[in-house]
Amino acid sequence: MFWALEYFSRGLPNKKRYLCDQMSRIVAIVGRPNVGKSTLFNRLTGERKAIVDDFSGVTRDRHYGDSEWNGQSFTVIDTGGYVKDSKDIFESAIREQVQIAVEEAAVVIFMADVQTDVTDLDTQFANILRKSNKPVLMVVNKVDNYDQISETAVFYRLGFQEIFAISSATGSGTGELLDKLVELLPPDDGKEFDDENLGELPKIAIVGRPNVGKSSFVNALVGYNRNIVTDIAGTTRDSIHTRYNAFGKDLVLIDTAGIRKKSKVEENIEFYSVMRSLRAIENCDVCILMLDAQQGIESQDMNLLFLAHRHGKGIMILVNKWDLYDKGTNTAKEYEEHIKKRTAPFVDYPVIFISALNKQRIFQAMETAVKVHENMSNRVKTSKLNELLLPIVKNTPPPGVKGKTISIKYIQQLPSKSVCFAFFCNLPQYISESYKRFLENQLRQNFDFNGVPIKIFFRKK
Repeated sequence: MFWALEYFSRGLPNKKRYLCDQMSRIVAIVGRPNVGKSTLFNRLTGERKAIVDDFSGVTRDRHYGDSEWNGQSFTVIDTGGYVKDSKDIFESAIREQVQIAVEEAAVVIFMADVQTDVTDLDTQFANILRKSNKPVLMVVNKVDNYDQISETAVFYRLGFQEIFAISSATGSGTGELLDKLVELLPPDDGKEFDDENLGELPKIAIVGRPNVGKSSFVNALVGYNRNIVTDIAGTTRDSIHTRYNAFGKDLVLIDTAGIRKKSKVEENIEFYSVMRSLRAIENCDVCILMLDAQQGIESQDMNLLFLAHRHGKGIMILVNKWDLYDKGTNTAKEYEEHIKKRTAPFVDYPVIFISALNKQRIFQAMETAVKVHENMSNRVKTSKLNELLLPIVKNTPPPGVKGKTISIKYIQQLPSKSVCFAFFCNLPQYISESYKRFLENQLRQNFDFNGVPIKIFFRKK
C-alpha cells in the first residue's frame, strides 16, 4: 500500500504514456456521499447500472459507462463518496480510488448538494481538486425548482468560476453541463505521445483477464522478455507499449493489465490497472481479446469485446494455451462456433488458436491483426456501393409499417475513422433493427470488413 501511494504521488511514471490531460476521454464524477453522483451517472449513460439510495455510502464499487453528446463519445466513471481521514475500511478504499479516478480523468465533475449548503468536506474536496490541475466542473445537484437556483450562489466560495445548477433526477440543467463538458474533452484522435514519434503507427492492444498469457505473447513476438511474466494473476499493472518491427510489419503492441470482474477488484492499484486497460481500448486501432483455452469465453471477456465494438475498434480473438487443450476431430471449429454463438450478432471477426509458450501461430496472429487494421481503412466508392446493394435492397425491401412503403434510394460510406454507412430513405424512423442487421450482413458479404464493427445510419431523403 505504501508503494501504491508513493506511485500515485509521483504521477504516471512511463515516458511512453498516454498523457491524461491530452489523451483520456474519461469523465469522473466525484463528491462526498449522497449528493447524487450515481443518479447523474445513470442519466448520462442512459442505463440504471449504479444503485441509487437515500443512504450514504451505497456506491462502493466503480461503474463504467459510455455516454455521447453532440456527436462526441466519452467514458463516465461513478465513484464512491469521498470521506477524508475516515478510518472505516470501505471509506478508506473509496477515498484512494477516487484519487486514482481524478488522476486518470480528463474532466472531473465535482458534485455538491444544494440542500445541505457548503460542508467542511466539500471545502476539503475542492482544495484537493484544485491541486490536481484538471478541468473541474462544479455541479450543485438537487436544484428541483427555480427558487433553489439562487441558493447555489453560496458554492462560489469553493473557488470555482462557474457553477452548474442541475437536478440529476429530472435532467434539468444537464444539457448546459454537457455542452461545457464536451468543450473540455481532448480530441478523439487516438494519437500517442512518446519520445520515438510512434503516434502514426498502428496500435494493437492485447486485453483479457489476468494470466491468460498476454505478456508471454508479446515476449514471444519480440524475442526477449520485454514484460514480466509469472504465474501470479495481475503481474502486469500498467499498459506497456512495445514497438514491433519485423517481417515487414511496423506497429505498437500494448500489453495491458488483466481485467477481472469489478467485484473481484480488491486492490486499489488493480483498479488503476483496469482504468489504464480501458483507456488502451479507447486509444488503440485493433483490440486483440486473448482467452485461456481451458477457461473459454466468460462474461468479462464479452464486456471487453463489446466495449471495443462500441468504440469501433478492429477486433480479433486469440485462444492461447491451445497446446494444453484436449483436442479431437473438428475441435477448433466447434470451439470457434461456441465463441461466436456467445458474441452474436457480431460474429465477423477472426479467431486464431495459439500457444505463446511454444510460439505456435503467433506470427499468423500478427498477420491477421495487420489485415484487420487494413480492413478498417477500406473505403468503398459510392458508385460501387449503390451498384451492388441497391438491387439487393430492391429485391428485399424493408417491411412496410402502418401501410407505408419504405424506400431506400441512396447509400454512402461516411468519412469517419470508424466504418460507417448512411442509407438515405423516405421513412428512416420505421426501419427495424432486424433489417439493419440484414444490411450489415450484405455489406460484409460483398466487401471485406472482417474484424471491423460496422455502424449504419438511416437518414431522410
